[in-house]
Amino acid sequence: MPLQLTPLAVMALRYGAVAAVGFAAARMAPRGDFPPAVQAEMDNAPEGLHLRRAPGQINASASAARTTRLGRFGLRFRVDATALARLRIRRLT
Repeated sequence: MPLQLTPLAVMALRYGAVAAVGFAAARMAPRGDFPPAVQAEMDNAPEGLHLRRAPGQINASASAARTTRLGRFGLRFRVDATALARLRIRRLT
């Protein structure tokens, strides 16, 4: 039974083009830095998911920090992810 290479080649070209566009966009995007006040707030966020209610709004914060190793004797990395959000819905008359 022969192997159909045409559909595989089309799929490889499509995903290759998407990867090339994503790589080019990442290289051309300006590097952004957070202001020091925002950095400090992210460092002070408690680990886990927290929801807070205030009159007229809901605030949420999520933070997770993990240490991973590539392989048994490989490099170690510390991954720290923080998200801060606010949802405010107002009725307009």
